[in-house]
Amino acid sequence: MKNRFKGILLDRDEAKVLSVTTAELSLDDLMDGDVVVEVEWTTVNYKDGLAITGRGPVVRRWPMVPGIDCAGTVVSSDNARFKPGDRVILNGFGVGETHTGAFAEYARLNGDWLIAMPEGIDGRAAMAIGTAGYTAMLSVMALERHGLTPDRGPLIVTGANGGVGTVAIALLAKLGYHVIASTGRPEEGDFLKGLGAAEVIHRDELTGPAKPLAKERWAGGVDCVGSHTLANVLAMTSYGGAVAACGLAQGMDLPTSVAPFILRGVSLLGIDSVMAPRALREEAWARLARDLDMDKLNALATEIGFDDIIDAATAILDGRVRGRVVVNMKA
Repeated sequence: MKNRFKGILLDRDEAKVLSVTTAELSLDDLMDGDVVVEVEWTTVNYKDGLAITGRGPVVRRWPMVPGIDCAGTVVSSDNARFKPGDRVILNGFGVGETHTGAFAEYARLNGDWLIAMPEGIDGRAAMAIGTAGYTAMLSVMALERHGLTPDRGPLIVTGANGGVGTVAIALLAKLGYHVIASTGRPEEGDFLKGLGAAEVIHRDELTGPAKPLAKERWAGGVDCVGSHTLANVLAMTSYGGAVAACGLAQGMDLPTSVAPFILRGVSLLGIDSVMAPRALREEAWARLARDLDMDKLNALATEIGFDDIIDAATAILDGRVRGRVVVNMKA
């Protein structure tokens, strides 16, 4: 293990002006944990973009190494679950927000936050999935628990070109669902259909103020957008349907009424990937290894190196990224 290693460091001054630097770090710069992981692969998520650009209040301790996901190898452990040489995955638990994160060559973490790398998935694939894909799987599992089988009707996926959206489309299509993809980039229609979308609609159909109820168009869906988009999706969900809400790209507000819930029996299923218990995480990752088409995963992943992380963070917020961004920390 190196005594000094590179990482991205976020800090702010007394005027709360953000600074983003590539720094030389040591373990002393990292927060406490009982497992040290050599980070081999990571990924740039929407939340990472908010942290690095300062466009959202993601970071709550300063200074901070951002990065909410990693896959790598344990180099030292005081946790009974892991030993040096074990391959592990980290998603969430405030890493990159309240605990130093994955955009460095090493991460010191609480071993209870880690899961063992599932059989059939390597580090690159794990980060092509990342928190976004794992969140998509949690959303699909929630819809299944609600009883939404393919014969119930179409499912919509909003924010379809994003990390959650692309993986959700690939998963749902492989499981036999008729998927409607909503996107602001219709030129990506062929890409989305290649992932398995049966239909592609423009997001403008959903971004305006919603009626309390509208024509029933789908049995449910996965919403990555929030605000008016989620309100419209709910208003157009058929009787007894359900929508898994996991994002807020349009906003945190939900300008709707109780009408979909009390007149059509629609359910709104909240998806939290950050603090999900280990058993649910392990189930989701096992399902991803089984149910996600790895050829499609490769099609939606773009690989970059450590030096490209900061630019990618801006690009993902500007809507210039489709699918997943995978960071090869050894490149």
